[in-house]
Amino acid sequence: MEESFFGIDVSKADLDLFIVPSNKVLKTTNDEKGIEEIVKIAKELKPASIVVESTGVYQNNLVFSLLKENLPVVVTNPRRIRDFAKAKNKLAKTDKIDSEIIALFAKEIKPEYRSFKDETLQELTALITRRDQLINMITAEKNRLEVSHKSVRNDILRIVRTLEKHLRRIDEDIDDFLKKEGPINHKSDILNSVPGVGKILTTTLLAVMPELGTLNRKQCASLVGVAPFNKDSGKYRGKKSIWGGRSFIRKILYMSTLSSIRFNDVIRTFYDRLVSKGKPKKVAIVACMRKLITILNSMMKNDKMWDATMLSA
Repeated sequence: MEESFFGIDVSKADLDLFIVPSNKVLKTTNDEKGIEEIVKIAKELKPASIVVESTGVYQNNLVFSLLKENLPVVVTNPRRIRDFAKAKNKLAKTDKIDSEIIALFAKEIKPEYRSFKDETLQELTALITRRDQLINMITAEKNRLEVSHKSVRNDILRIVRTLEKHLRRIDEDIDDFLKKEGPINHKSDILNSVPGVGKILTTTLLAVMPELGTLNRKQCASLVGVAPFNKDSGKYRGKKSIWGGRSFIRKILYMSTLSSIRFNDVIRTFYDRLVSKGKPKKVAIVACMRKLITILNSMMKNDKMWDATMLSA
């Protein structure tokens, strides 16, 4: 029997499934009933790969349900799929990626899938995601405050205070979670032992990057989106740039790297050396991000606390 490959296009309300090579199509709702329908089909057909385009949070319940049944699901950056489609002349610059393209990507690229994220990490992921949402809402309200009429400023301030209260409560919930989960708390202690790495990066990595400690250097950098990519074409040699990866991690890693440049001798020495060689500061910061995440990956792999004497800048 020929292998099948699933492509699933996810939106807030709907799930669109396309199956290669049978070309079967299913449109269902992005809720418990619709997810159960897709899981049932996947268990029957046992596809070689199920690819879901990353859409922020809308795919999470579907992905968790598929992983729980040990089905080979992969959440893929939309840019990877778009680049694949353009290479196959199946997508114009402004076309929407659909489930058929995603299924073809699954068949031809065969991206690696990750193992099931257990209920414990799902809980931590939910807390971290909610924390990020609250921070975004607080930032949005504070931005409105700067340009608002005086008649509504007190109302905005009340909302900000309420959101900040909820944020403190979420932080307490995260602390309580780490205290009650021994194995995760041990991993947290390893990551927190690095100067410049705080609770937010630690918990984000544990929740959103459970592969940390099982990757090689290149995989680690690519997963976060700090691996350099060439922009070469023919004789043209463009500047290297970074893209893709898990942007949710990358923005928090960026802030931790700035802190590490100030308080971590290994990272600071590495940064100063790059700048002294004429590297732009932004390039040096990205290189430090890459160095920091690979150090954290190595520490997790070897179950070792921070030891600056074992690292060369």
